[in-house]
Amino acid sequence: MQNSAKLRTLSFLLGSFFLCACSSSYQVVKSNRGEYKLSKDLAVDSSIIRTYQPYKLKLDSQMNEVLGYSDNELTKKLVGGESSLGNFFADAALVEARKTSPQIDFTMPSTNGGLRNDLPLGAITLSNVFELMPFENELIVFELKGSDVQTLLDYIARTGGQPVGGLTMKIKAKKPVDVRIGGQPFDPAKNYSVLTSDYIAGGGDGISSFKNPVSSKVLKLKIRDALIQYIKETKIKGVKISSKLDGRMTND
Repeated sequence: MQNSAKLRTLSFLLGSFFLCACSSSYQVVKSNRGEYKLSKDLAVDSSIIRTYQPYKLKLDSQMNEVLGYSDNELTKKLVGGESSLGNFFADAALVEARKTSPQIDFTMPSTNGGLRNDLPLGAITLSNVFELMPFENELIVFELKGSDVQTLLDYIARTGGQPVGGLTMKIKAKKPVDVRIGGQPFDPAKNYSVLTSDYIAGGGDGISSFKNPVSSKVLKLKIRDALIQYIKETKIKGVKISSKLDGRMTND
């Protein structure tokens, strides 16, 4: 028992020694704890406002920048497996990605759940795009075997339709039929170049189609940046965004 007590004492002293040796010269000498209830009745602290106000004004000026204009409201409401917002989202990502990877056959850059906010009729601001796409997701191009593309098509059909570009299909009894990629019938024996996000590629929303690609290429292009660039380009051209339902995805 005496030996055990000595060992515990020695262990404590050694631990204290190493703790002191590794710690900085600063020590807590006093600590207070308090609770503050937050409510609408809480008085405004003008000193805090004065501190953050210059930063808020600068951020507001940036977020209120008008990137372009839309000819119609773009909503995520699904009609027959597609939505005006989903069509815009997929088309914009595909156009911008093809500038560096023109071989891309089709895209599914997001799931319906990833479309976080509608875009308004008229002016589209930087804030609108951040509200639509608040995540830092990157675009990646994958070369997939036809069998892996088939599992992706099965997922799209099983979930009632997803945002796609460069691809048309019909959904019958939750199965993909009459699939066309780039205007040509889908060939399960071929490899296809597919654009998607790092979230989906990593298995997001239960998608496993990108686990064993033939090859992959990170474009170093965030989806949000692709959307911003696409909207800005329409403004430079003097045209408005007009994304409507076009039958790329039907659900019988």
